Amino acid sequence: MSPPLDAQLTDVRAHALKLEDEVNKVIVGQSKAVRLMNTAIFARGHVLLDGGVGVGKTTLLQAIARGIGGAYERIEGTVDLMPNDLIYHTYLGDDGRPKIDEGPLLRAGENLSVFFFNEINRARPQVHALMLRVMAERHVSAFKKEYRLPHMIVFADRNQVEKNETFEIPSAARDRFMMEIPIEIPTDRDLKKSLVFNTKFQNAEKLTQQVESDILQFDKLNAFSEQLQNYIKSSDVLEEYALDLWDATQHPEKFGVKMESVDVTRVIQTGASPRGMGMLMKAARVNAWLNNRDSMYPEDIHAVFHEVISHRLVFNSMYENRRTALARELTANIMSTVAVPSTTFSKAA
Repeated sequence: MSPPLDAQLTDVRAHALKLEDEVNKVIVGQSKAVRLMNTAIFARGHVLLDGGVGVGKTTLLQAIARGIGGAYERIEGTVDLMPNDLIYHTYLGDDGRPKIDEGPLLRAGENLSVFFFNEINRARPQVHALMLRVMAERHVSAFKKEYRLPHMIVFADRNQVEKNETFEIPSAARDRFMMEIPIEIPTDRDLKKSLVFNTKFQNAEKLTQQVESDILQFDKLNAFSEQLQNYIKSSDVLEEYALDLWDATQHPEKFGVKMESVDVTRVIQTGASPRGMGMLMKAARVNAWLNNRDSMYPEDIHAVFHEVISHRLVFNSMYENRRTALARELTANIMSTVAVPSTTFSKAA
């Protein structure tokens, strides 16, 4: 007989927090990013990673993949990458004859849990199209059969330094990702010193092996996530507040939202989508659960608002090159300006 749902939620929450602890032991200065990635894992959403070169994104993903179990695969975005490169690759065998092997999407089959697309914007739109379809459908046909990828979460980052031979993901495609999570260089001087001078951080493979393996059961997360979403309660008042936040992404001026650097009425072309707001609430429910609550509160929405909403905002073209800073300012001002309902939300002890 299965344990009661409350007991299951408590037990899995303990494992989820243990995963964060294990990852934070080997990845320093990224505790907020680790919490957000954990939230995406339990909300079953794909993630864009925002960060420069050499900030540890690959090591972070390998550590998380080890903790949740299943297989980890990655591919590098290049201008000559073709859609078929995700599915198979050809090579000459020892006998000099051409051979075909399954590519990174298919190699692990249903055991694939984490797929990292490095520098996705270096790949052409045809590659994006296939990747986005697989993300949405979690299956692909190849070699005259269908491969199911039910447990796969895609993490992708973009080269934001070089613009030559890059193909930016359009807004409709960005909307397929639940979050865009910043991976930033720690500001704390002691953490910086550790990263540069502590030799253990120079061997990524050895470092990730320190993470306890299979803390979670990757092939149980889909079913558990559905139970979790149904368990965490909302309220009419909170839902009205979420709708106000949504409206404020469309027409911030109606709520008195202002920006210091620009005229807010000229920045936004399109606000958050219905899909985006649905993903916001899914992530907020997970945040409530991770904080040992069975009901959502405004702070649960606030905890994930920027990461879920900012990459969905469509800016007028003249502001696109300042997207990162403007999106951060706008989402912060929306949260600080739109009134939280007067109904008292009692927090768990």
